[in-house]
Amino acid sequence: MKRHAPATARNSSPLADVLQRELPGGGTVLEIASGSGEHAVFMARRFPALNWQPTDLDTEALSSIDAWAEEAGLINIRPSLALDASEAEWPIKRADAILCVNMVHISPICATEGLFAGSETVLEQGGPLILYGPYLEAGVDPAPSNLAFDASLKQRNPEWGLRQLEFVDELAKGHGLRRTARYEMPANNLTLVYRRR
Repeated sequence: MKRHAPATARNSSPLADVLQRELPGGGTVLEIASGSGEHAVFMARRFPALNWQPTDLDTEALSSIDAWAEEAGLINIRPSLALDASEAEWPIKRADAILCVNMVHISPICATEGLFAGSETVLEQGGPLILYGPYLEAGVDPAPSNLAFDASLKQRNPEWGLRQLEFVDELAKGHGLRRTARYEMPANNLTLVYRRR
């Protein structure tokens, strides 16, 4: 059963424009928390020289990903894999890039910690980990909509919420990655690029 995420339609094209600058020319992109699978189809179509490996923790999401991929009929989307970012063992051992959209704030902090730990293992030197979503930054007044979103997330689950960018940067350093780019995106989101040192 295909799922539909309205935000995907809004952010796919702006995100792809950033990915055009940051992704390698070939190889495998590991997408963490692929959700509905709509991003995977959009990006696989936009970047035909790259193999797209979608993943998710949720079994219904995995079914949706594969349904979208089957309908698209693209040869560069691999069957989805079950992956829990917080787990030490990932089902894929090597990737040329990792993309994670809108997971960091809608998951426990252990998922973000695991994301960086896994990226350290899976990426080669120079390989990018690319994050998309809303963040809080020191010295930057947060948009009222982001503060309201943060409050609603914490109400749904106390372990969720917008993360401080400085915390994420420090987490990256501890796992051999450093932030090399920050892009302002629509709807008060950011795209952050970390590269394996």
